[in-house]
Amino acid sequence: MKIVFIQFLQYVVKKHTAFGLEYAHDTCRSHTGKTDAMSNIMAVLLNGIAQLEYDRDTLLPDHQTRYLDKMDAKMDEGIYLGDRTIRQPDLNQRTQFAAANLAHAINTNDESIAAAMCSYLAIRLPELKQVRIEDNGDEFFIELVFDEEYKKQVAVEFTHLH
Repeated sequence: MKIVFIQFLQYVVKKHTAFGLEYAHDTCRSHTGKTDAMSNIMAVLLNGIAQLEYDRDTLLPDHQTRYLDKMDAKMDEGIYLGDRTIRQPDLNQRTQFAAANLAHAINTNDESIAAAMCSYLAIRLPELKQVRIEDNGDEFFIELVFDEEYKKQVAVEFTHLH
């Protein structure tokens, strides 16, 4: 399985695992102080269906902020991205690493890691509006969207037709 980044990142990486750090969190939230409510939501979509919504207007608890700082400290030691080790990753490489781990976590139903990676991307990339992941079985295609607001999805109830 490999992950292909399109649009912003233009980079291919292989599927890999996240950090061995504990993270107890079932929703993604942070705070940026922006005033436009719509621009404060970042969404993660898998095959067009929302998986996570991150509300930047809600304050992230201290223990979760510390977890994200631990992630950065761990990445300072180097990350494995694709088939190579990057000793001093820049923001772009850290973003690729977090997005790949987010896709992997969603694919394996690891809610705590998915929430952590969602938080990381939303906080480190405050202009990010959407993470679109397409899974075709063999590859993940990940697109980071900065110029299109997420519009909340609404469930439509169908009545039985005869």
